[in-house]
Amino acid sequence: MTAAPRERAPMTHLSAAEAQWSNGFWGRIHERTRDVTIPQIWASLSDPEISPGLRNFQIALGEREGQHIGPPFMDGDMYKWMEAAIDSLETDPNDELAARIEHLAGMISRVQRDDGYVHTPTTIAERNGDAVTALADRFNFETYNLGHLISAGVRHYEVTGSESLLAIGKNAARFLEHLANDKPLELARSAICPSHYMAVMELFRLTRDRRYLELAQTFLRVRDDFDEGGDDNQDRITVRDQYAVAGHAVRANYLYAGLADLVLETGDTELRAVLERLWTDVVDTKMYLTGGCGALYDGASPDGHPWQGEISRVHQAYGRAYQLPNTTAHAESCANIGMIFWSERMLALTGDAQYADVIERIAYNALLASISLSGDAYFYTNALRQVRRLPFELRRPGDTGQPVVPSPPPSDERLRQEYMTCFCCPPNIARTLASFHTRAASIGADGLFVNQYGGSEISVSRDGASLALREESDYPWSGRIAFTVTAATGSLPLNLRIPGWSSGTSLTINGEGVAVTDPGTYTRVQREWRAGDEIVLDLPMPVRVLRGHRLAEELTGQIAVQRGPVVYCLESADVPDGVLLEQAAWRRGSALSPVPTEIAGTRVTALEGELQVLPIADSDALYDDLEDDAVSTAPARLVPYFAWGNRGPGEMSVWLPVVW
Repeated sequence: MTAAPRERAPMTHLSAAEAQWSNGFWGRIHERTRDVTIPQIWASLSDPEISPGLRNFQIALGEREGQHIGPPFMDGDMYKWMEAAIDSLETDPNDELAARIEHLAGMISRVQRDDGYVHTPTTIAERNGDAVTALADRFNFETYNLGHLISAGVRHYEVTGSESLLAIGKNAARFLEHLANDKPLELARSAICPSHYMAVMELFRLTRDRRYLELAQTFLRVRDDFDEGGDDNQDRITVRDQYAVAGHAVRANYLYAGLADLVLETGDTELRAVLERLWTDVVDTKMYLTGGCGALYDGASPDGHPWQGEISRVHQAYGRAYQLPNTTAHAESCANIGMIFWSERMLALTGDAQYADVIERIAYNALLASISLSGDAYFYTNALRQVRRLPFELRRPGDTGQPVVPSPPPSDERLRQEYMTCFCCPPNIARTLASFHTRAASIGADGLFVNQYGGSEISVSRDGASLALREESDYPWSGRIAFTVTAATGSLPLNLRIPGWSSGTSLTINGEGVAVTDPGTYTRVQREWRAGDEIVLDLPMPVRVLRGHRLAEELTGQIAVQRGPVVYCLESADVPDGVLLEQAAWRRGSALSPVPTEIAGTRVTALEGELQVLPIADSDALYDDLEDDAVSTAPARLVPYFAWGNRGPGEMSVWLPVVW
């Protein structure tokens, strides 16, 4: 089914019937997600020896005995996996997978209370005779879980036409409506990681029932009226008074994505301006080069405020402007995904290519780094530097709340995991990749917009005109992107994104040059299309050497390397024996040459060149004399950041010192 149009949106994303990744880079990621990631996550969630995900529902139904195990948001992990599987059904119908979703819908329906509430920790506690109250603790994540359940129900109906899961989602929305109207304080206290904003707006777009639109508006009003909040959950001050993004990065990005959904339907210009201001605050001052969001494990916000009453603890959070540590970067995978959600809604709202640029940055770097090249292991956090002998342990999701015996492994052995007790990120990664075809292109009053490149096949119709395209490219390794018109009627305008990182772009149609707009915009072409027309976008991809802002202290005197949309890093596996990571430096003007290679069986483009080797002693002294030895050189290879950590333990850094 085609996605429902958004009332105020100049652009609406395409369904799988209109856009798919049929080949190329994203075609391979699509196949890996379908064949490896989705089955592997289900194998974990359904195996009680690995995960209590399915087991908790079985206990809630009385099919097993036992206590609830795992974090209270684990129900949401099941719902996110279901959404990933449903997205896969849209592109690749599978009777066995479809039947599994229907079976799980039946289980959830039997767990759901008459009032629409579903939460296995509560149901299991009641079944075991324990005293328990719904919404007793905001960190039980009930509204978060219900939001993901509603979203899965909407997607299930959009893809299959089945109302089995949609009916459960509508009942869950009815419970949220009850809270909004009758227990607003309880709703406000429990509204963390607010997936329910996006969820009820998705329900509104599907049904056009205004009660869901009004419910989202009530969510915002309840949040603004709440006087017990803090920066960690973005509810210390009203949304319209916010001028900088603070607090938990997942909660922030989910909230602002849901509010962007609201603006898409209401046209609220004041709220739109707030969201544009906040999005710019993140992108211009708080986002990693890789697209990672949320620099801090823990902190206090607003930083350094003179009045202690205005300071609140923050967790997994955005820090100060330009506060971007590398070794201790948090950049939770869910936060980076939340920024994709927020950006794609801003893109639909404005038609501004800068939002598609950020989606691309995250997708080719932070998102793909969060999953192994084999598609079956995951990062919760996404550091930009990995070092040996770190003298403190960085919190790991697999260790949450448990003593570590024996001592934790050295930090340079920190690798992706197939399963972790805090399992929120893997199914989120899966559903984002399984639905990535919806981010390839959009349709609007100004025609077809191609937002992302990497092997798409697109076919759309509007107002009596139609256009079908097939992309052939080796993007992101090559900047030559060729579209062939496979069918056409009329003169539907075609808008091609010129990436903000690009320079010197050229465009030809059937060999004839066409004027190209500035980087960070869409180039619009309108003509009578004919089958066989060839559209070639050529994006030069020189190696770019980047520096950080003067206020980004952790980046002072360092550079990073990017080619096309791909950020590169240096791994200890790619420097000669005896050279330490902290010795590797870049000499200004040195050349790096693209070379094809394979990492863990995956084809990538690496960059080969010569690095400077600084005379640094392997000393643990806090301060030491500067060595007088000469700087030497060594051959080295930089690899895509998303490919790091796939060759066993080792050190890594995105940023390198620069010498003159």
